[in-house]
Amino acid sequence: MTLTRTFIALEMHASMQRALARIIDRAAQELPALHWVDPAGIHLTLAFLGELDDDQLALAKEATRAAAQDFPSFEYHLTSLGIFGSPIQPRVIWMGIEDQPSGQLHGSPLQQLRRTLNRELERRNFEVEKRPFSPHLTLARIKQSLSPIEQQALQRLLHTNQAAAASPLYRVNHLNVMRSELSRSGAKYSVLQAYDLYK
Repeated sequence: MTLTRTFIALEMHASMQRALARIIDRAAQELPALHWVDPAGIHLTLAFLGELDDDQLALAKEATRAAAQDFPSFEYHLTSLGIFGSPIQPRVIWMGIEDQPSGQLHGSPLQQLRRTLNRELERRNFEVEKRPFSPHLTLARIKQSLSPIEQQALQRLLHTNQAAAASPLYRVNHLNVMRSELSRSGAKYSVLQAYDLYK
């Protein structure tokens, strides 16, 4: 039986990956010892489903299609860097994103799309994340405590790297069912199926 490590995410534009690559390059000069992610692998994950067999994968695709088909495309932009964890021992450095209300929607399209997706997944007996959704893009994962010098460098980064003013708007047109393949060189991601949001 084949198992597929599966998640559902928004597409990443090449222009956004280039912008994130520039941010990571600058941050890595300040904090070279950290494990910075490959910009080509950055995704905005809406649901992580884990290892699925072929029948479960078919249901995950069905749920994603159902969520996408009645949802309008929308736009978002990068905001600023943040961390999960304490300033002394952060676990993750991330880039925030902010979406733009769409003509047909009131409030956050991202939050509403995730709620719609979760509802479709639950109808097909998937367990979904119940914690509040905080849209972000992971840029670095931190395994060890930072030295005092690294803590200062991180604070400089957090206070100076405000991307919002310079960030263009990125339009979301698809919702993707993704495969993650783990290897010694890191995870490799591929799109199994892309479903159109309506224009």
